[in-house]
Amino acid sequence: MPVPWFLLSLALGRSPVVLSLERLVGPQDATHCSPGLSCRLWDSDILCLPGDIVPAPGPVLAPTHLQTELVLRCQKETDCDLCLRVAVHLAVHGHWEEPEDEEKFGGAADSGVEEPRNASLQAQVVLSFQAYPTARCVLLEVQVPAALVQFGQSVGSVVYDCFEAALGSEVRIWSYTQPRYEKELNHTQQLPALPWLNVSADGDNVHLVLNVSEEQHFGLSLYWNQVQGPPKPRWHKNLTGPQIITLNHTDLVPCLCIQVWPLEPDSVRTNICPFREDPRAHQNLWQAARLQLLTLQSWLLDAPCSLPAEAALCWRAPGGDPCQPLVPPLSWENVTVDVLEFPLLKGHPNLCVQQVNSSEKLQLQECLWADSLGPLKDDVLLLETRGPQDNRSLCALEPSGCTSLPSKASTRAARLGEYLLQDLQSGQCLQLWDDDLGALWACPMDKYIHKRWALVWLACLLFAAALSLILLLKKDHAKGWLRLLKQDVRSGAAARGRAALLLYSADDSGFERLVGALASALCQLPLRVAVDLWSRRELSAQGPVAWFHAQRRQTLQEGGVVVLLFSPGAVALCSEWLQDGVSGPGAHGPHDAFRASLSCVLPDFLQGRAPGSYVGACFDRLLHPDAVPALFRTVPVFTLPSQLPDFLGALQQPRAPRSGRLQERAEQVSRALQPALDSYFHPPGTPAPGRGVGPGAGPGAGDGT
Repeated sequence: MPVPWFLLSLALGRSPVVLSLERLVGPQDATHCSPGLSCRLWDSDILCLPGDIVPAPGPVLAPTHLQTELVLRCQKETDCDLCLRVAVHLAVHGHWEEPEDEEKFGGAADSGVEEPRNASLQAQVVLSFQAYPTARCVLLEVQVPAALVQFGQSVGSVVYDCFEAALGSEVRIWSYTQPRYEKELNHTQQLPALPWLNVSADGDNVHLVLNVSEEQHFGLSLYWNQVQGPPKPRWHKNLTGPQIITLNHTDLVPCLCIQVWPLEPDSVRTNICPFREDPRAHQNLWQAARLQLLTLQSWLLDAPCSLPAEAALCWRAPGGDPCQPLVPPLSWENVTVDVLEFPLLKGHPNLCVQQVNSSEKLQLQECLWADSLGPLKDDVLLLETRGPQDNRSLCALEPSGCTSLPSKASTRAARLGEYLLQDLQSGQCLQLWDDDLGALWACPMDKYIHKRWALVWLACLLFAAALSLILLLKKDHAKGWLRLLKQDVRSGAAARGRAALLLYSADDSGFERLVGALASALCQLPLRVAVDLWSRRELSAQGPVAWFHAQRRQTLQEGGVVVLLFSPGAVALCSEWLQDGVSGPGAHGPHDAFRASLSCVLPDFLQGRAPGSYVGACFDRLLHPDAVPALFRTVPVFTLPSQLPDFLGALQQPRAPRSGRLQERAEQVSRALQPALDSYFHPPGTPAPGRGVGPGAGPGAGDGT
């Protein structure tokens, strides 16, 4: 629909500004090119498929520069559309490869090889336009005569008339050849906006002011403008008359754009993206960004807008020390909103991903492997550097830096350097990364800590023996000393924490990550948690039945508790066992400990031994407690996270007093569990229920027509 003359005057200014724009008559697109070149526009649009970059077979034409100009396409004298003219400047890139015959015989090759060098060059140049909600691609054929073919020199330009766009819209333009020999050119053109739409700030709030007549009906839409892919609508409503719409500052992100249009057929839509440079919008963007582990080697940055940044792996040791970047030997990787891969061989809970912005300020850091592999381990990371002639050097990463091995320094790694090198040679260290420049190894320190504690316990036993001799000599005080010693033993057992065996059905990978997050959160409490996720090697070696039987016996002998985590898959397996008494052969995988555990769990429930040693749990919104088979409801069944305080109380020692910190611990577990719950119930890319921006956000907010 042509734009009325007075609207163009408002947007572009009074005459002679509007009158100075060139006018094109007629609706047809056209093309023309520099003198000496010939060009043709294809009759119809094409699919926007750039394809991969391929090597040039010789000299080729390539776009080098894009130039835009505003023109008017008029149907009548005073009814015109704003149109964008694009000029693509071309140059000759590449060169002829010398034939092998000429290299061998001194140029005595067939004279027919010279013919292509004297021929003209042809190219198919693609122009891709994107202006929300419109996108199109056109194809221009260009031919350059042989006389103008000079390597590295410009040959002229081809001009396309023209791409129609709405007032206030942002037009993104890409240009490349088919096939594509080089990276595509890109250019962004912001068209003038109408003055009746503006944005103002009022403290923490932002006002959208629309100065239109009281009888005017118009539509208003908020959307996230995406660099790749279609825009993501956030909110839409049909309104009447002048309006002032308030947005909370927490809803602002750099790619949040506004679109306004009158509710008329074929009406012009006005777009504005006013928050690109707003510091609050950039801060909100980083706060909304989330990292999600896809596979062992790849992770996804999920954010509303593109986040140009650099990411690297870092090593985080227990104790609260800063995460140390593994650069070098690994390198920083550029990332926006996309999947990024690191060349890892194995995952480790101490490996984290950290991201910095263009100012090298740390913005985001997450230990993605901790949920599936357990809490941080007291391992030492060894960095192996490989030089020329098989020269190798090793150093241990510590908070003070990388300590060379062997070394006479006073650090922990230096004192244990000889043992670490022996563990590395004997294959007890886990290799995380390997290439021609070096490697990363994670070496466990648990056994050295156990040796140190063994010496401490030996000293304690000697002290206890000496104390016993003294008590024998002073029988009058013997009862008092024994009473104190008994209290110390009880307090030590309480501090060590109760054992908890977590059983679940591996319904899918998302539920496994949710279970891993729960187990990691419980490890922060005085609990010793065992779960098959963290014992896959032992599970594969022993088999599910043997592994579970050993874990159950050890847990119950130590006065621990077995936690049955029910899900739809677990309920189905329990029902199958209760009906048939046995599972189908070959129906379970090598790591399905829950199915294997039912043969040992069911006798405890059938013979009444379960109360006091078993508890049940399920997640809110995933399973109702009434869905759990009645046999298993003879023990308490809690819903998480709504009944976390009662659940944690049931996991305490049977005779332990109710701690006043139980509510505080429940809130701690809930905070640690919430990101995993959000990721499971609201996967990245799907908006959470009830969340939106603008008035009327939530279900049913976009039902206006």
